[in-house]
Amino acid sequence: MTIYAGGHVLLEDRPGVGKTTLALAFSRALGLNYKRIQFTPDTLPTDITGFTIFNRQTGAPEFKEGASFCNLLLADEINRTSPKTQAALLEVMEEYRVTVDGTTHALPEPFICIATQNPLGTTGTQMLPESQMDRFMVRLSIGYPSTDDQIQILKARRYVNPLDEIQTAATRDSIMDVRNYLTSIEVSDEILYYITRLCEETRKLPLVEMGVSPRGVYALTQMARARALLEARSYVIPEDVQDIFLDVCAHRLVLRPQARVEGVTERELLQELLVQIRPPMVVKGWHNG
Repeated sequence: MTIYAGGHVLLEDRPGVGKTTLALAFSRALGLNYKRIQFTPDTLPTDITGFTIFNRQTGAPEFKEGASFCNLLLADEINRTSPKTQAALLEVMEEYRVTVDGTTHALPEPFICIATQNPLGTTGTQMLPESQMDRFMVRLSIGYPSTDDQIQILKARRYVNPLDEIQTAATRDSIMDVRNYLTSIEVSDEILYYITRLCEETRKLPLVEMGVSPRGVYALTQMARARALLEARSYVIPEDVQDIFLDVCAHRLVLRPQARVEGVTERELLQELLVQIRPPMVVKGWHNG
């Protein structure tokens, strides 16, 4: 849904649960030009954006592309690099272009970033500022597998690498076609009001210092459209909004210290809003407030 909605994904989970493997699998299933950059403390902004060097043979400056010049970029362990390098990536994600030595270079379409970070342990890490977390359309977690799933993973990797068996299920052109079609998914005024009110109420919660931004409202709308599309509907219903509300909005909230003391999480606060705010009625595509 995030890829169709034109957004980026933050995979935040413990080490070893398959964040990188998941991103690799998507790159092969989607048939996209893929690059991976392993963030370390010495990673530079130019590693992402590219740089200009003097070509002695031609006698002219020559631009060398950075890692961002691809369709799908895996930014592995984004919290292990410097804030300056993080800012360079976040700017690329927002602008879909880079400017080096006064010259602007557009990124290929589509451009999708899947970033990973470990939320546990801060030694040697630089966590993303809260004000920049909303550059990601969703924040997802994989979690530990069940006992049966863990056994299946071990069996699947006994003789071959399952990644080698993945076949292309979509192409760059098909993804762009879906993105262009997404604008035709109807969102009624009642649904828009429901989305807006959900986000506005996050700014009024006593335990929240910073609620969902207008960028978050737009992201929620696009994701609701994408879910409706995958459900083979030409219009958005409240269930589309409710299903993705937590994943789209939880990482955009900044809680007050009191919330940490009381052990309240962002997802719990958002879940309460879904219960408190009444959704509009939708019957067979007709919207009634």
